[in-house]
Amino acid sequence: MSRRIKRMNPKPRSRDERDDARPFKARGAKSAGPRPAGKPGVKPPRFAAERAERRPPKVAQERPTPEKPVEALLPTKVQTVKVTADENNMRVDRFLEARFPGLSFSHIQRVVRKGELRVDGKRVDSKDRLEVGQSVRIPPLKLDTPKAVGELSEAAQKTLAALKEMTIYEDDDVLVLNKPAGLAVQGGSGMTRHIDQMLEVMRDSKGQKPRLVHRIDRETSGCLLIAKTRFAASHLTGAFRSRSARKTYWALVPGLPKPKQGRISTFLAKEESEDDTIMRIAQHGDDGASHAVTYYAVVETAGNKLTWVSLKPVTGRTHQLRAHMEHIGHPIVGDPKYFNIENWQLPGGLQNRLHLLARRIVIPHPRGGVIDATAPLPQHMQQSWNLLGLDASRFDPIENAPEE
Repeated sequence: MSRRIKRMNPKPRSRDERDDARPFKARGAKSAGPRPAGKPGVKPPRFAAERAERRPPKVAQERPTPEKPVEALLPTKVQTVKVTADENNMRVDRFLEARFPGLSFSHIQRVVRKGELRVDGKRVDSKDRLEVGQSVRIPPLKLDTPKAVGELSEAAQKTLAALKEMTIYEDDDVLVLNKPAGLAVQGGSGMTRHIDQMLEVMRDSKGQKPRLVHRIDRETSGCLLIAKTRFAASHLTGAFRSRSARKTYWALVPGLPKPKQGRISTFLAKEESEDDTIMRIAQHGDDGASHAVTYYAVVETAGNKLTWVSLKPVTGRTHQLRAHMEHIGHPIVGDPKYFNIENWQLPGGLQNRLHLLARRIVIPHPRGGVIDATAPLPQHMQQSWNLLGLDASRFDPIENAPEE
């Protein structure tokens, strides 16, 4: 999907930290639910009109250069910073990635391993999690020397072709991939193939590799935003930290959520065991607990057994959508971690795979305008939509959810 140029002026709203799901009212709506789409004499809703407007963008002829290169943002001497509320429960290595886009994974690990980075005066591991208000000592940092770009091997050419096949949108600064379900974004224990590793084949003439600026779960398919330059990485990472990015997810859940449109506000904390990690509902002040907010809206139902919901995360916690839907009694179909309804049987013809799609991402472009990318349903979800008679072109009422 191509980039559109439009104005964005979201109205600030106060944060409600109640641990429940409450309905939201569509902006400017006089009734509780969205208008039915496609009926004669009914004015099409705003989101349907926006879909019709999507066409190749008018790209500015002059592109401004950044005032400061990313190198200038790196500390040249020891500095101490405080962990912000948005960085609460963030891993140490992710904290450095977010603060200083462009740092290599190996450099981050080296700094932490040598004890050059300290939290409240103590050595930490790269996987340790930070708490709001902690003091982080950051040593002088520098970018690694770029690797030389050589001729691609046959395997690398196949990897490049696979990335091109996934590409939804691309320009000189930004790449949006339609990540398939089952492919991890970043490596882990025993993992040899993932998006971050695949991006090695896209090094530019200076040897610089595209960078991840956010992540989605391994079994979730859909929109994944990549920065192709250090300049773009800095701006896009900042957009995520300031919550300027708007993300929409589609999911299939059992039953019918009530109310049909609502806000879920809880605290989430990570619970780890030897072979699994899940997010549990926590209380304010619990160790490692972070506030999480999700808006949801029912789009269409298949009888009373299954419902297509649209989800809009305001915060970006690990497994947030999956944990929140389980919390209100409607876990996502095919979720191996959070679907725990006893004696529930999957309807015939539906695959027992996670039915969660990162459907759409809207974020300011680093050089002006807006990136607006949409991913299609993956094959297993398209099969379910077909079998259940769900219409993927319906108006999505989550568009009317508030920004906060």
